[in-house]
Amino acid sequence: MITITDAIKSLIPNTPSYYLEDGVITGWDMAEEKTDITQPTDAEITAEITRLQAEYDSLAYARSRKQEYD
Repeated sequence: MITITDAIKSLIPNTPSYYLEDGVITGWDMAEEKTDITQPTDAEITAEITRLQAEYDSLAYARSRKQEYD
């Protein structure tokens, strides 16, 4: 299962510190030294979760074959 954290890290590789509360970003760029990286929107995060999940699901066959023949 792809999480919000997975999506945020995929969208922004050098993610600033942030807080999640019940699946909602409640604080963004919380460090003393600000990065000025813009917080992704809920729509961007949802789209990235969908994309990452589809990518993961598409590789299910390869994962099962590797386990069988490893």
